[in-house]
Amino acid sequence: MTDVASESSAESPPEPAPRKSAAGTVAAGIFSSRIIGFVREGAVTYFFGVSAFYDVFQAALKGPNLLQNLLGEGTISAAFIPVYSRLIEEGRREEAGRFAGAIFGLLLAVAAGLVLLGITFAEQLVTVLTPGFTDDAAKVARGELPINRFTVTVQAVRIIFPMTGVLVLSAWALGILNSHRRFFLPYFAPVLWNVAIVGGLFGFAFWQIDDPLALGETGLPAEVLRQLLFAAFWGALVGGALQFLVQLPLVFGLLKGFRVSLSTKVTGVREAVNAFGPVVAGRGVYQLSGYLDVLLASLLAAGALGALRPALMLYGLPVALFGLSVAASELPELARVGAEARQSFLTRLERSMRQTLFLTVPSAIGYLGLGFLIVGALFRRGAFGLNDNWLVYVVLAGYSLGLIATTVSRLLQNAFYALQDTKTPAKIAVLRVVVSGALAVPLMFFFDRYAVSGTLGFTAEGTRLYFGALGLALGTTAGAWIELWRLVRALKTRMPACHIPWAGMAKMAALATVALAPAGLVWWLVAGWPVLVVAVLVVATFAAAYLILARLLGFDEIDAWAGRFLQRFK
Repeated sequence: MTDVASESSAESPPEPAPRKSAAGTVAAGIFSSRIIGFVREGAVTYFFGVSAFYDVFQAALKGPNLLQNLLGEGTISAAFIPVYSRLIEEGRREEAGRFAGAIFGLLLAVAAGLVLLGITFAEQLVTVLTPGFTDDAAKVARGELPINRFTVTVQAVRIIFPMTGVLVLSAWALGILNSHRRFFLPYFAPVLWNVAIVGGLFGFAFWQIDDPLALGETGLPAEVLRQLLFAAFWGALVGGALQFLVQLPLVFGLLKGFRVSLSTKVTGVREAVNAFGPVVAGRGVYQLSGYLDVLLASLLAAGALGALRPALMLYGLPVALFGLSVAASELPELARVGAEARQSFLTRLERSMRQTLFLTVPSAIGYLGLGFLIVGALFRRGAFGLNDNWLVYVVLAGYSLGLIATTVSRLLQNAFYALQDTKTPAKIAVLRVVVSGALAVPLMFFFDRYAVSGTLGFTAEGTRLYFGALGLALGTTAGAWIELWRLVRALKTRMPACHIPWAGMAKMAALATVALAPAGLVWWLVAGWPVLVVAVLVVATFAAAYLILARLLGFDEIDAWAGRFLQRFK
């Protein structure tokens, strides 16, 4: 197998100056998308709360997302970017363009076939994905549920499954742009998907509801909520197309010699396809993990599946901002350096880990200490009440215990991909799923015996919620730490000097814990103010205290994130 590094690779990483701000550029694009994502989810929870309707929203999007994630960004990053980046680095632009066209054609064919299968077998897919929904007809007849989640989810999957195929092609565009160091647009593009869903929801609401902005916790009639669900799903379909189309002008401006084909004889295609199989297997394991969460949550009390979504969104924010942004910007550079320049590779990898940890560690501690306030500020309005707030916070806390492991693992996976080893991360992913599932099953049934309101001593209207989803979160956390441990051990066999900067991580954790004190004081002082204002002030105080302490103690990672802005003050 040809080494990724070019012959001119030296011990120092290429182009260090532009890379300094690359992670920040990715983070800016992701942050824009995620902020609108929280607006979208706030709109969804405003109408549905943590309820059977929200369960449907989660389940209907989860099925098509299995396909998107199998063939999408993670797979493109591992199988496409290293080959394409190498061709660009070697000055073979025409060959790179033909390679991109062949990969596009193959992805298009595979995605189209799987979309047709998804539409045709939607009922069977929902049966496998959420077996707990299959007896909903009897529950509706007994008055235990306001909606047959199984029937509605099947209808929804048939609407939004084509969206998945388009988003797979959007990930191809992301791979092209990342390889050319154009990071902002592909991570900003999902804003359009989120805006389309919000537009569908509120467009229908203002058309059908007298005063949609004055909704209380008692919610809306079941039929109106069902129609709102489908308005959101049609919006998702339109938004998926927009997310792909907005990237095409820039993509085609960068490509040379591009021609869509299905040929495997084009330079680099067989190499990418050989890497593709193990990556899909690895991604498949991760998707199996997500599938198991949905399956198991469907067996719990109504609302458990819905409670996972806002918790996972908050959990995923630092993973994307501080883990994915660094991993995405570093993969092309690590691929260019390669294993031959070992010291340079390890230096860049350790620097990337410290940069990732610098903001991930305080995120985890902030969620544990301030998560209830953050969840309330983002979601507590309309049908989303105190009951929902506590459940989502507790689930978020369970996930946050594994946040550090997840973000660092993402970076280490990309290190293996840069070394053209896609099999090792896939094998380790299997272990993660096994550990997560083995622990989640007994924990979720244990916690599902305890009602949120009864356990915490308050009375709540609406759906009676239980803590079962916490067991799923704790299982995921255990699996994440096992995965990190195995990835480090595997990388050490190739590069014995590789290590996790545990001492630096401990210092970051200590600083973040200290920073909670002034944040808690501000929370106490302004407790009677509007919750959104309180949350902004408290989180800003926490962030400022952490950054000031880090600056005083000389943490260089501040400069890596702040880039040119802080450089002006030196």
